[in-house]
Amino acid sequence: MSEKEIKVHDKRMFTPDGALREEYRFLDEKATAAAEEPPEPAPVEPPPPPPPPQHAPESDPRRRGASPPPPLLEPERESGPRLEIPGTPPGLGPTFYDLAAMIAEPVAIYLGDVELPDGQTAENLEMARLYIDLLEVLRQKTAGNLTVQENAFLEDLLYRLRVRYVQKRG
Repeated sequence: MSEKEIKVHDKRMFTPDGALREEYRFLDEKATAAAEEPPEPAPVEPPPPPPPPQHAPESDPRRRGASPPPPLLEPERESGPRLEIPGTPPGLGPTFYDLAAMIAEPVAIYLGDVELPDGQTAENLEMARLYIDLLEVLRQKTAGNLTVQENAFLEDLLYRLRVRYVQKRG
């Protein structure tokens, strides 16, 4: 049998002592160039006042004294770079947390945990599973591109939704 030579390439950015490797020096140069030219701060406009909350009629006995269901998770906002939508004030655009929350929102409805306005539930475990699977696709496609907090948020969200799904499925 002939033996093939195996060649190993170290693709890490840093040396064992923590210095930047030669092939990544351009990143250090970009960082120092950006630090020399501080960006001009954008004028900040105050956000518009929130719309008044719409309440159910007080005559409905099912609604009296009932509080709205708690949200699945409240993400902590981070001060990193964000996607800005044209026409919105700086800093008020959607975040990764908003995307994950929008995909996860119907799961509580389809698991039957949230009552519809007419007092009924819309339990549909197959649709709940679809939205959970969509979150898994999001996790797979963003692997390595999320901050530690975003990744932890998504992992926790998926875990909680899967546990609740298994509880309902029986």
